[in-house]
Amino acid sequence: MLTRLFPRFNPLALLGLAAFAACAFLAPQASAQQPRDLGTVDITADVRTIPIHVTSTSPEMENLALQAFSAHGAFRRQAQNPTFRVAFAPAGPNQVQVTVTRTQGNAQVLSQVVSGGTPRNALYRAADQAVRAMTNRPGFFASRLAFIGERNGHHEVFTSDLFLGEVRQITNDRNLALTPRWSPDGGRIIYTSYFRSGAPDIFLMDLGTLQRNTFVSFRGTNSGARFSPDGRNVAMVLSGEGNPEIYVSNAQGRQITRKTRTTAVEASPVFSPDGSRILFTSDAAGGPQLYIMPAAGGAATRVPTRISGYVAEPDGSRANPNLIVFTARIGRNFQIGVHDLGTGASRQVSRQPFDAVEPSWLADGRHVVFTSRSAGASSLWLLDTESGRATQLSAASAGKLSQASVLDPR
Repeated sequence: MLTRLFPRFNPLALLGLAAFAACAFLAPQASAQQPRDLGTVDITADVRTIPIHVTSTSPEMENLALQAFSAHGAFRRQAQNPTFRVAFAPAGPNQVQVTVTRTQGNAQVLSQVVSGGTPRNALYRAADQAVRAMTNRPGFFASRLAFIGERNGHHEVFTSDLFLGEVRQITNDRNLALTPRWSPDGGRIIYTSYFRSGAPDIFLMDLGTLQRNTFVSFRGTNSGARFSPDGRNVAMVLSGEGNPEIYVSNAQGRQITRKTRTTAVEASPVFSPDGSRILFTSDAAGGPQLYIMPAAGGAATRVPTRISGYVAEPDGSRANPNLIVFTARIGRNFQIGVHDLGTGASRQVSRQPFDAVEPSWLADGRHVVFTSRSAGASSLWLLDTESGRATQLSAASAGKLSQASVLDPR
């Protein structure tokens, strides 16, 4: 999470404590029963998109499938002479039959029964299989989100599916919760909260039992915790020894070792997809920039994005380890950028009228979820980094939502 400034001497800077963190949210029950209104979706013809025709024997299932494919960006709906016909049908409790047929030659390229945790989840999983069959890239519709919302005036952690259905409130701290992040197995969420000591501590929540344990609680700031890809380690920012630095512990919050030793402010650590390196933000160069270092410790190297004097909030793509998505100050606002470690090229990929911040990669290495922030609102959006097309995920009636973390489909 990002503030407009990166104050060196304010310990709350590492938490990104800003006014836009305040969020209001709809009741989970209503969200789980009704599809979200994604607003107007542009489906005009584009030679770079694949024309498809989507049908289902179930009107509810067809509505969810159309919502998903319309938000993707690689497809356009076309009833006459589409390249593919995609059909969905109920196949049993929490099961969906998906069939994909190439119109030319009437060749069937996929016929599969897909299971899910719920009927809605099964549909999204089936649609992901259809995406892979048509594009040879993984789908992301069955992704899960953890994010910050507010009920009764308090910031709490919620989970949902990608389209803000099946919402579940995870915490009831009645205080300030920040930066929820999934464990790789989807069974736990690690986050920062002020609820117990009045200071920022890191907590670990078991999603099966909703049992919360203190993960780290040292003097000073404890924030920005994030699991390694294998779930064995956690990177975080601690200031107990004076300066905010990057530390790594095991998955139980023990065997904590310090990885950076600077006079700068470090923030937002994230492991590379293979777990061998840590990407983070530091103001060592005079303003926030991206750096990368071995996960075992050692010298950090600046990532030369060359796109802005203010670059923060990195996330590495699991689908393409060379790609880093980040937040950059562009003109008077913040926008989303992507840097390619292989080519050294950076590019601005969002064009929001207000701030676009807090990007988190989806499974295909093409799309990210981010927060769109204006003076009185913040909402969750889906961004196609290849076309620049953005789709709102959370309706205005959901209130302010932010700080989404993505769990890939499993």
